[in-house]
Amino acid sequence: MRGSAIAASLALSLMAMSVAPVLAQQPPAQAKPAPAPAQPPAQPAPAPAVVQPPVPFPQGAKIAFFNPQAVFQGSADGRAAVTRVNALIQKKQTENADKAKLLQGNQQKLQTSGSVMNEAARTQLEKEIDRQTKEAERFQQDAQAEINELQQEVQNEFVKKLSPIIEQIATEKGLQMVFNAVESGIAWAMPGLDLTADVVKKLDATAKPATAPKP
Repeated sequence: MRGSAIAASLALSLMAMSVAPVLAQQPPAQAKPAPAPAQPPAQPAPAPAVVQPPVPFPQGAKIAFFNPQAVFQGSADGRAAVTRVNALIQKKQTENADKAKLLQGNQQKLQTSGSVMNEAARTQLEKEIDRQTKEAERFQQDAQAEINELQQEVQNEFVKKLSPIIEQIATEKGLQMVFNAVESGIAWAMPGLDLTADVVKKLDATAKPATAPKP
């Protein structure tokens, strides 16, 4: 099994689960609040979903498949990775918003008071706006690069943990081949050949327990 194919699948999953790293240079203008929509009539509670028993693995099967995206989303390690990435994204978004607020304040000051300022004060304010604009652009580029680097790091860490798990399950079941369901283009397969749940279970079982904080 090629780790690069798994990593490509995980990249899509990580992007979908992470908040969008949109770093706008300036905050959007405040829009007038829309009227509150009418409350819809209460709907009856849906019937509880029927939990289907797991399909047993076919005896004597030599091939199987798993979904790396589902493993990433369903495992404790995958969720922890997404939390790390989201924390960094939110931190950078907050820092970017603070910078944009300062820049917008100076732009507003120049627009409303620039005509009554003396030349030296106006020139100084224009230079400050130019500096803040360039600094914001550099910050956005550096922040996106840092986010991309962390995403690549957590993907690589997850693939390193996942690969031996797949090999171990394949050995236990006597398999000759395990397909990546995202990359292999499988059109149909027996549900019992899906190892995704087994991979999540074994991956969580081998995960290091969180260290309890010292009193």
